[in-house]
Amino acid sequence: MSDSTNTNRPSSLIDRWFLAHPATVNETYFQHMRFAFGFAFWLITAGLAAVIHAVFPALCETTASRILRKLTDRIDARH
Repeated sequence: MSDSTNTNRPSSLIDRWFLAHPATVNETYFQHMRFAFGFAFWLITAGLAAVIHAVFPALCETTASRILRKLTDRIDARH
């Protein structure tokens, strides 16, 4: 009995930690990773644009808000 429990447990952990959430948006683990990394890249870019705008108000006036709108549209299109 402990053999079957040990065999099932790792796949259950793998499923819970790596596969369950990507499956909710019909993606594999690697498809979801790619989407999340791309999303993170644009969030960081928007953050940097906001920092630049904070120091130099004439620069990047709409960059952060434009990026965030596009990211919101991407998220809305997935669900």
